Amino acid sequence: MYRTGHYGVSLLAYAPVGAAMLLADRPAFALLGGAIVLGLSRVPDLDHQAPFIQHRGPTHTLAFALLVGGAAGVVGYYGAPALGLDAQLLAGFCLAMGAYGILAHLLGDVLTPAGVPLFWPLSSRTYSVYVTRADNRVANWLLLALGVFVTVVTAVAVARVA
Repeated sequence: MYRTGHYGVSLLAYAPVGAAMLLADRPAFALLGGAIVLGLSRVPDLDHQAPFIQHRGPTHTLAFALLVGGAAGVVGYYGAPALGLDAQLLAGFCLAMGAYGILAHLLGDVLTPAGVPLFWPLSSRTYSVYVTRADNRVANWLLLALGVFVTVVTAVAVARVA
């Protein structure tokens, strides 16, 4: 997937989480979670800039998702007092959203023939459902359009319920 496709997949993946936060009367968490998931949507592809890391290698795994989630949890824990929020609650939420943001990226790459090695270093097997090639511009833009559409429809539906 390219940038537009990853943004779209992240929006699609986050829409139900954001809706749940809004329905639970946690708008700050809804916005923060969305920012985390979208902000992390391209992090695994930073391996392109690291000559010693293979693309779709360690940064495209469940272990990396947990590592990033843990880092986000630490930031949430220490940032909570500045936001006036409970440190443990925010840490847990940030941990979950950090891991979820990476998982959304992996979901986008699972759609491509190259797939991802989800269980590396335990297994080098790659997982793919081969829906489209990563460089398919139409698919990338359609994912972005679908992600924006679902996000807007979800927000409107939640606003009408609330």
